[in-house]
Amino acid sequence: MNIVKLRELMPEVPVLALTATATPDVVSDIQDKLNFKKVNVLSKSFYRKNLSYLVRLREDKMGYLLETLEKVKGSGIVYVRSRKGTRDIAGELRKKSISADYYHAGLRPAVRSQKQDEWLMGKTRVIVATNAFGMGIDKPDVRFVLHIDPPDSLEAYFQEAGRAGRDERKAAAVLLYNNADKSRLKKMVTVSYPEQDSIRRIYQALCNYLKVAEGFGKGQTYNFSLQDFAQSFKFQQSMVYSSLKLLQREGYLEFAEEVDHPSRVYFTVSRDDLYRFQVANVALDGFIKLILRSYTGLFNGYVNIDEELLAKRSGTEVEMIFNFLKHLRKAKIIDYIPRNRTPYIYFTKERLSNNRVRISKLNYENRKEDFLKRIDSVINYAEDTENCRSRLLLEYFGENDASDCGICDVCQSKKSIGITAKEFYEVGNRIKSLLAEPVSFEAMLQMLEGNRDEMLQILKQLIDNENIIFRPDDKLVWNEDRKL
Repeated sequence: MNIVKLRELMPEVPVLALTATATPDVVSDIQDKLNFKKVNVLSKSFYRKNLSYLVRLREDKMGYLLETLEKVKGSGIVYVRSRKGTRDIAGELRKKSISADYYHAGLRPAVRSQKQDEWLMGKTRVIVATNAFGMGIDKPDVRFVLHIDPPDSLEAYFQEAGRAGRDERKAAAVLLYNNADKSRLKKMVTVSYPEQDSIRRIYQALCNYLKVAEGFGKGQTYNFSLQDFAQSFKFQQSMVYSSLKLLQREGYLEFAEEVDHPSRVYFTVSRDDLYRFQVANVALDGFIKLILRSYTGLFNGYVNIDEELLAKRSGTEVEMIFNFLKHLRKAKIIDYIPRNRTPYIYFTKERLSNNRVRISKLNYENRKEDFLKRIDSVINYAEDTENCRSRLLLEYFGENDASDCGICDVCQSKKSIGITAKEFYEVGNRIKSLLAEPVSFEAMLQMLEGNRDEMLQILKQLIDNENIIFRPDDKLVWNEDRKL
């Protein structure tokens, strides 16, 4: 929102705004916020003719994933929401002798790079990842992208799914979905936008936790453990996180989630004492020489080191490097501070009394409404069994003249029945009206006019999609919770 100030400082410099995916409203908003004098948009179609979009209603998602990997060849990406989920699912795949690895933002940069490179080079077949994976990835031969958990927007889904089939050969983007996902997505709105009284309580508790008095704190930085804070005040961690982000948008504070502090080493003994230690401890002599060759200033103060680089240079495992460093610290030869990631809070304003903490409509109500719309668009996409998946996505991004793709699960289901999408929708609505009273399967089939085989297929399709459900007495009833 502040980038526009650069235009005021350097009015002669041309400005180009770029994005991978954006709805028409966002495209318009970007131009407005950047003070573009006239509408000027260059874009190309979002249509991917080789990419088949599939939604599968599954309770046993792991079972479906394993079945799919047995049938489908080639490499792929499996997206999940949690870091723990990436480890667990990759572990389950490896148990089934499937080449898999996991990836998330909590890994060290060197580890992330290694995992990414091994997948890009084909050494790893499946990468199980959070949304941290994918930016800048351009592996052409990805045959599938499978979402175990639905993302919180179609923008995110389209970008992540679009990493499949960049070689323009056939590929699939699969979204696994069930009723629990719908509940979780809806809950995300209340978690991401807590009640404003709750935000103020968290602000007050935070200031007390950090021992910041009213009128003080501006310009001060404090190490901060979100987990410890939440436990101390009996807050949900997710609610604390969202509240801090809202307070940040209002300009009260800055919340840095992870500040990477590299490992540091300082030789606490003199060079003469170190030499005597090397003579007495031959097993550590080579490692000490390696550190001295790799870094300078070790006797003058703390020096940043990289254990992975030392491991590479010595041809050993990183774990062995850690053990050497710990041994030297225990022997009081060095002071070794292992790498850590410390979140911190920076107060951009002095602490205010609770009644002066304001959350603006722009940062709260408008954003909450927009977030709810994005959530609803994901749910509608997952539950729509009538409209072509590709066309739904294209219309979301403003391409209203799109045709059915013919290869998504919805288009394929219509082809298997042998009727058009319009005919399926008309028959579905007729069945819905006929089910004002529960009837048996056979009775419903007799009530329907038209080709018996086609009506049978449509009924079965509606039952598979859970538009129609069986009561305990085997009577059919229409499921109002599912869209036709």
